Amino acid sequence: MTIRTSRSVRIQHQVIRNTLVIRLGSRKRVLSSAPLGGGFGLASSILNHQVEAHGPIKRRYPTPARYLQELASRLRLSGKTIGLMTAVPMTQLVTAQVAAKGLWVACFATVGVTNAVRAGEWPLRWAQSKRFNKPGTINLIVITNASLSRTAMVGAVQVVTEAKASVLIDRAVKSTGNQSLATGTGTDAVVVVGALRGQGPPQPYSGTHTVIGALIGTVVARCVSRGLTKAERWQRASR
Repeated sequence: MTIRTSRSVRIQHQVIRNTLVIRLGSRKRVLSSAPLGGGFGLASSILNHQVEAHGPIKRRYPTPARYLQELASRLRLSGKTIGLMTAVPMTQLVTAQVAAKGLWVACFATVGVTNAVRAGEWPLRWAQSKRFNKPGTINLIVITNASLSRTAMVGAVQVVTEAKASVLIDRAVKSTGNQSLATGTGTDAVVVVGALRGQGPPQPYSGTHTVIGALIGTVVARCVSRGLTKAERWQRASR
């Protein structure tokens, strides 16, 4: 199977000040871990909003969902919105698109790893660390023309996570807590978007043995790799 870089995918998006706004054109099926609109549901737009990079984030944004909903209202977005937060500047945004066999997948990512962690680390280490409040998040938004079943939506999140972790390990990103190889950060978020039933190629499964799974893994790996390169430059420049 040949996976090609797709230049024909057109997803309406723009950066308004410090917020990435993605308009999906119509309602889509979504599964996400976003602070606004998380879980299974339908949505018409997605936000990835940059917050300040200094000081305790929880103190400044005690209710992220409310803050993001108010932001969506100010941006005059209609319908349900999925909202993410990051301290990574939108100038660090990376995108990629791939296609094969009538399917396409696009990825939007902001990558920061200043609070990198390995899955399974005990959280108290972070609570006691001065670095706990430092921002560093990998936000991944994956959009496809496929109509994913609920099973495939969950499988897509699994593949996204595997692809992200594999790139971090390949690039030898270390956990801030114990210097082991990191698998993510403590505040990562994932959004998977697919077509409604009957409006896209149906995909009952999305594991790594499927075409849609291979596309998801490829596009996420590209985005995370490019995002890490930008993050390294950003961190050097901000020292």
